[in-house]
Amino acid sequence: MADAVAEEAEVPPAPKAGGKGLIIGLALALVLGGAGFYAGWSGLVPLPFGPAAEAPGHEKPKLKPLGKLAFLPLGEVVITLGTRAHARVLKVNAELEIAPEYEADVILLRPRILDVVNTYLRAVEVADLENPAAMPRLRAQLLRRVQVVAGEGRVRDFLITEFVLN
Repeated sequence: MADAVAEEAEVPPAPKAGGKGLIIGLALALVLGGAGFYAGWSGLVPLPFGPAAEAPGHEKPKLKPLGKLAFLPLGEVVITLGTRAHARVLKVNAELEIAPEYEADVILLRPRILDVVNTYLRAVEVADLENPAAMPRLRAQLLRRVQVVAGEGRVRDFLITEFVLN
């Protein structure tokens, strides 16, 4: 037993891990990472994505021409929301994208379209208007209502150009 204690005493302590190895490894990783980034960014190494990945004979698809478009501004619509004590105001500016052959018909229906827009916006809750994700749903609802009034195929899109809730 005395021999076991003597052997334990003779075992040298483990050397302390130096900070030099960690610093050198970190510096080497940074240099290699920077070199790899530069090689990919400059085009020295071909990447499997991006402009360099496209074949030289590969052409980008050509865009179709827009065709004829017409836009009808609806003007500013101001709606008072809530009770009189806590009244808030919604100001909306919008335009309709319409088929050019029906432009005269849609212009004649502008008062009805404004009535539908006013009626719908008065019925929407303030909490729904405050939600940032509500804009696509609001546009879709307004577009559908305008299409019902104007007739199918006459109005292509409802574009909200200004939307202010005070």
